[in-house]
Amino acid sequence: MDLRKTFIRNLKKLRASAGLSQLKLAERCDVSGNYIGIIESGKRFPSVEMLEKLAQALKVHPYLFFFDGKTEKSAPVIPEKIKLEIIAKLSGVIRKY
Repeated sequence: MDLRKTFIRNLKKLRASAGLSQLKLAERCDVSGNYIGIIESGKRFPSVEMLEKLAQALKVHPYLFFFDGKTEKSAPVIPEKIKLEIIAKLSGVIRKY
């Protein structure tokens, strides 16, 4: 696994999903307009502090930048409380129909 490539791919995907241009993301992170492009091209890798800013600006958990989605081991774990809430809501919908 190449963490840099995974990070770049996920950053681009998450930015696009949020509907943000590189410039708009840079503004939200309070960095220069071309810095996101430099990161996305692989010329620089962000600091931990910048990873936190990116995650906050994109409203995601920082680990998602490194999630490769290829192996079951890397799949995010859904907390038991949330699983139970989902099951309860689905059960209610099923009972309706």
